[in-house]
Amino acid sequence: MIKGMSAVTVWSTDQDRDLRFFVEKLGFEPRGDITVGGTRWVTVGVGGQPDVELTLVRTDVPGLDPESVEALTRLVGKGVLGAGALRTDDCRGTYEKLRARGVEFVQEPRERPYGIEAVFRDTSGNRYALTQRREDWLDPSKEWSEICD
Repeated sequence: MIKGMSAVTVWSTDQDRDLRFFVEKLGFEPRGDITVGGTRWVTVGVGGQPDVELTLVRTDVPGLDPESVEALTRLVGKGVLGAGALRTDDCRGTYEKLRARGVEFVQEPRERPYGIEAVFRDTSGNRYALTQRREDWLDPSKEWSEICD
């Protein structure tokens, strides 16, 4: 049976630059950096969450045809692809700290039905939501309309 998520692919146009971004700007831990069969695998993760890693995979990974590599690289660079949501207990405070470190935000913290959300891009262009959940977000006794009001 599936027990959980272990690795998530994040498309990278420059693994060294993106590794520095995740470690120096976001405070992630470097986890792995190996080459297997000519392909470099670079992984990072959030401290205290050892079972989940982001794998920084080059957009020109072997196995993709040139047309797909070009399209993927273009989409990543345009910021079209969302790479996921990162959780925080203080969205506004984390936003200020990350912005001071040079993280490019495309959306300041805003109230949403599910909590507070800001959106930023990594150095390849992937988008991430930085979210602070409402305490009652997944309360089964509440109707969706009550949470959205």
